[in-house]
Amino acid sequence: MTNLEVEIEPAAAGFDPDRLNRLDNRLGRFVDEGRLAGWQVVISRHGKVVHASCRGERDAARHLPIESETIYRIFSMTKPITALAAMILVEQGELLLTDPISRWLPEFANPQIFVGGSDLAPTTVAATEPIRVRHLLNHTAGFAYGFLRAHPVAMMYRNAGLDEFGAGSNTLAQMSEQWAAMPLVFEPGTEWQYSIASDVLGRLIEVVSGTPLDAFFDKHILGPLGMVDTAFRMPEDKRDRLAELYLSTPAGFTAASSISEAIFTERWPSGGAGLVSTAADYRRFTQLLLRDGELDGVRLLAPATARLMHANHLPGNQDLASVGRLLFAEFPMAGMGFGLSMATMLDVAAAGMAGSVGDYGWGGFASTAFVVDPQLDLTYEFYTQLMPSSALPIRPLLRQLIHQAIVE
Repeated sequence: MTNLEVEIEPAAAGFDPDRLNRLDNRLGRFVDEGRLAGWQVVISRHGKVVHASCRGERDAARHLPIESETIYRIFSMTKPITALAAMILVEQGELLLTDPISRWLPEFANPQIFVGGSDLAPTTVAATEPIRVRHLLNHTAGFAYGFLRAHPVAMMYRNAGLDEFGAGSNTLAQMSEQWAAMPLVFEPGTEWQYSIASDVLGRLIEVVSGTPLDAFFDKHILGPLGMVDTAFRMPEDKRDRLAELYLSTPAGFTAASSISEAIFTERWPSGGAGLVSTAADYRRFTQLLLRDGELDGVRLLAPATARLMHANHLPGNQDLASVGRLLFAEFPMAGMGFGLSMATMLDVAAAGMAGSVGDYGWGGFASTAFVVDPQLDLTYEFYTQLMPSSALPIRPLLRQLIHQAIVE
């Protein structure tokens, strides 16, 4: 367990302290108004913690406060760590981004594309392009998410019991076979849609490495980085530190205990949404990204590979709004490109958010978020446990309030 402490005074890191106070004051109103149970935020510049604060409760029913070492379900903030695992295999020469995944996952050898009908009576045609490794990493494979019910393929996932919040006694290998039996929403590589692609990537990592996904993470990422509280399973002796999960309602929030327990009983490690982590742990990951693959003498990626992760991998260097299906994304879609499991800023005016061209990050379904800004030598992370992440405008407010406080 690692605590976070401020390492440099805000003014020495180019922040106006009075302006920085606006951040805690504005986020604090969400707690005061009963819209969030609690939150935690960490800002770092030039490799040092500039600001670390928290407010509210990790468990409103038991009146347990948010603390520095509180553990959160980070949901889709798992995806960039899974991407890092894949890029480690790329650097080992075990994978190429252009490789068809059917080389290792033969169940995906003959993908079908949904072209009409309904979820109960779909019409499909054979895909002309194979699903490639890069398609899993940039969400252009054509998969869906069951919780996004706007397309018949998503409903097919739900009808088959392929629920993101728990999969009974299925293994990841069995889940992969079931996903492969479903049609794709579009031809691989042609569009962007948020999906179970990172979970399929997790299975690919297992097969290529010959190692269970959780063990691969422990050996190659979490252990070397000292991310001691990050895992797919919550040890009983740490469970009291876990923040309760909440659903947004018109009246405020309510405990989502059934979903909370499903996360613990899930039998397979979800590369798309399965990790729990702490602010201190995840900050080590964002610092690794900022430092192009190296932290405290531990190098996990070469600089060129690390930078490849946050380059825009969308067709024609377009933004998400141009090639993405406007269903769901953890960041705004206009002005944002997409790298290997992270969004990257292309145009701050189009995005309508403060930031820097080339900054990148992602969020989680329970309203968590992180941003890495190489231009400003800046990282920041936000933690809470409110679903869905679209319930409150936390992320654009976070960006605005942090950037308005930077005066040098």
